[in-house]
Amino acid sequence: MGPDTFVIPVDGVLDLHTFAPREVSSVVLEYLEACLEAGIFDVRIIHGKGRGFLRRQVHAILEKNPRVKGFGLDPGPSGWGTTLVRLERAE
Repeated sequence: MGPDTFVIPVDGVLDLHTFAPREVSSVVLEYLEACLEAGIFDVRIIHGKGRGFLRRQVHAILEKNPRVKGFGLDPGPSGWGTTLVRLERAE
């Protein structure tokens, strides 16, 4: 690992608050792949509420990913600051 590399725990929860917007696409894609490899099929992506830029960016990424079975905003207390993702198991 290089000096700009750090490890994100693969536990089904990804908090994007620590990443720059330009990093979000690669971080989300890599994290989803790591979850699939770990057998995690339900993922929470915390993008925050703000103006909705990160939420829209995350949803655009998810819409294009063939392994995403479905996604939506958290109906619980985190509301529109968190997206719940269901990944498809490999056949």
